[in-house]
Amino acid sequence: MASVIEKTIRSAVTKGVLTVADFNRKRLREPAGGHPYLTGLHTPMTEEVTLSELTVDGEIPAQLDGRYLRIGPNPVTPPDPGSYHWFVGDGMAHGVRIRDGKAEWYRNRWIRSNAVSDALGEPRKPGTRKPRTDNANTNIVGINGRTYAIVEAGGNPVELDDTLETIAHNPFDGTLQNSFSAHPHLDPATGEMHAICYDVQQPETVWHTVVDSHGKVVREEPIPVKDGPSIHDCQITENYVLVFDLPAVFSMKRLVAGYSFPLHWDPAHGTRLGLLPRNGKGEDTIWCTIDEPCYVYHPANAYETADGKVVVDVVVHESTYDSSPHGPGGKWIRFERWVADPAARHVERTVLHNRAQEFPRYDERRSCQPYRYAYCVGLAEREGLDMGGTQLFKHDLEAGTTEVRELGADRHPGEFVFVPRSPDAVEDDGWLIGLVIDAAKDTTELQILKANDFTGAPQAVIHIPHRIPPGFHGNWVPSAS
Repeated sequence: MASVIEKTIRSAVTKGVLTVADFNRKRLREPAGGHPYLTGLHTPMTEEVTLSELTVDGEIPAQLDGRYLRIGPNPVTPPDPGSYHWFVGDGMAHGVRIRDGKAEWYRNRWIRSNAVSDALGEPRKPGTRKPRTDNANTNIVGINGRTYAIVEAGGNPVELDDTLETIAHNPFDGTLQNSFSAHPHLDPATGEMHAICYDVQQPETVWHTVVDSHGKVVREEPIPVKDGPSIHDCQITENYVLVFDLPAVFSMKRLVAGYSFPLHWDPAHGTRLGLLPRNGKGEDTIWCTIDEPCYVYHPANAYETADGKVVVDVVVHESTYDSSPHGPGGKWIRFERWVADPAARHVERTVLHNRAQEFPRYDERRSCQPYRYAYCVGLAEREGLDMGGTQLFKHDLEAGTTEVRELGADRHPGEFVFVPRSPDAVEDDGWLIGLVIDAAKDTTELQILKANDFTGAPQAVIHIPHRIPPGFHGNWVPSAS
């Protein structure tokens, strides 16, 4: 534990760096042609809306009783376009309530950080905040009957009510001591959620954090690393937690230069996949080398083979934070299968699909087990993570084939989540639910697709009469029984 003197020195250095960063931030210029994540499809919404009269085409399945929730960055006041990064915008949650074959409402609400509450002229919300940030903008999940907006790199979870109003900044009722993640993964066999969490202020440590079925943190195991790696996601198998230690790391140079998201691409950091025994110490992690530098934001499923290897399917980026300080970079993106051999301590890579795509989802009842289907969002074939694509992909991992759903010109999908028809339905027997922007009309649709009739007519389309900017992650949260 740092001494009082060490803490004082560190605080003084931090204040000095931030003073220089604030000065330099004012000198940064807006990107040529406008900021890509503040214009066009990404133009922020300017108000909160509640709609109770939603037009529906088709028939909403009677089995669906819950809320489709999605979250993303949406600055409450115009940010400085020279320093703004897509990943730091104020969080805005969107939701559609579905019950008895009807779409009862749509709502969007800003997550009430102190800055948002101040901007809206409201009293600040209660709860425990981290010193540097209280923004949550990356994922929105249901845990033990409660709804949380979550984020990586240091911010606490923010608890919301069923109508997306902020209740409080809540580190799982005081049980979370360190940072959390935007991507906890549920083990359907135990009811626990596992995450790998990092804090930009602690560059030599990440944590394996476990939230039990009651929504309380029961494990925060430190794992030694170096350079402050950005570990956006993880995965789990029966015996391991997967740690993606890849070359996206903290950059003092970018921080001092004034950029709001101070990470950069550094191949010298190394590229490796860690296999942490679920109940082991951080030092027990089996590190498996990856031959070429690359980055993974999101894996699909992972599982172990009979001979003790670990399989994980991942969306792989050639690099990130390399070509632009305003959002993800990289020359190409593709879907790969990684097989980690803990004996050889090496990862073998196989390309499954060579088109640009992101946000892989699957039937999460199959977590930690072999599975057949993965569903991805097609991206525009341009450098970086461009949400201007018009396709969805369904990968049959047994047959080695891919179905393509073409949505049409000017129709741009976000992440689609799989919802099974019933608890005991077979894999792929259910619905894919997600938002599609109609750029020509500046409106949005919540589409409900039949997963096992992927290219067929939608089961239902719920019309939302405005554009919901491309966000990050969404989930189906069923009503409490």
